Amino acid sequence: MAGIIFSGMRPTGKLHLGNYLGALENWVKLQEEYKCFFGVVDLHALTTGYDNTENLKENITEMLIDWFSAGIDPERSTVMIQSYVPEHAELHLLFSMITPLPWLERNPVLKEQVRDLGLKDNIGYGLLGYPVLMASDILIYKANAVPVGEDQVHHIELTREIARRFNNLYKNVFPLPQVKLTKVPRVPGTDGKRMSKSLGNTISISESPEKIEEKVKTMITDTQKIRLNDPGHPDICVVFTYQEIFNQEQSEEISVGCKSGKLGCVECKKRLAQSLIDKFDGFREKRKYYEKNPKIIREIVIEGSKKARQVAKQTLGEVKKAMNLDYEY
Repeated sequence: MAGIIFSGMRPTGKLHLGNYLGALENWVKLQEEYKCFFGVVDLHALTTGYDNTENLKENITEMLIDWFSAGIDPERSTVMIQSYVPEHAELHLLFSMITPLPWLERNPVLKEQVRDLGLKDNIGYGLLGYPVLMASDILIYKANAVPVGEDQVHHIELTREIARRFNNLYKNVFPLPQVKLTKVPRVPGTDGKRMSKSLGNTISISESPEKIEEKVKTMITDTQKIRLNDPGHPDICVVFTYQEIFNQEQSEEISVGCKSGKLGCVECKKRLAQSLIDKFDGFREKRKYYEKNPKIIREIVIEGSKKARQVAKQTLGEVKKAMNLDYEY
């Protein structure tokens, strides 16, 4: 094994194409080389969704079904729920004692979230401190590599700073995890905006063939192409962006046909829909199995959380000993 990896997802329910390309597809490959811990980070979901928890359990189940259907293998990876391993929260508390506030305040991702969510001065402690919880998630398993996109690099740098500060203050307990940069294409929403469930512009990887066709039909195309035989501009067309990602074998032919006016938008969308249907055909079959057998999902994640907790307890014990918190009365 090349090392230890931790990665997690907030439970938002069924995964869309952006989730799949941005993380899940890569996770499946990483299982071949690394000892992997994959976490449903439900505590992180509370940083912005603390007032919307009624669907949390259902969202966790749907996401886990997607994971296993896509190829996450519980025989090769440890799959856990964050709140089932309370050592995450305890290590977060201990790390919060040694993390200077300015480290958190200059987080560029936080600034984006505050702007996007319209929070302004209404920032909760949990949201401000979530990079510390993220550091705990990673370091509790002594992960030495973390797969992230470019927008998450700052968080891993902060994790390294927290680990370095702890090691210098107390004892050399933690490795300094390396960024394993995942270069993935940005998948826009069907309307060309950022893909987001809140915007209603996503395509879930579990969609039925009929639903895929329906959603692809509504996708924004080149607004300058009015008539069927008008030359198109694939470089500004959302449908062609998808073709380059999900239909690479035909993308060059499609580009030429579009530019020459020989390929209409309706035919182009039909090809894209078929590519998406074919790509996730096996996934949909596996998903039907897990939907009919939810007990298997529960057994896997309960056992995985127990295994994860054994590792987490060991690490937390080392931390407490280093901090002279291992006393008994």
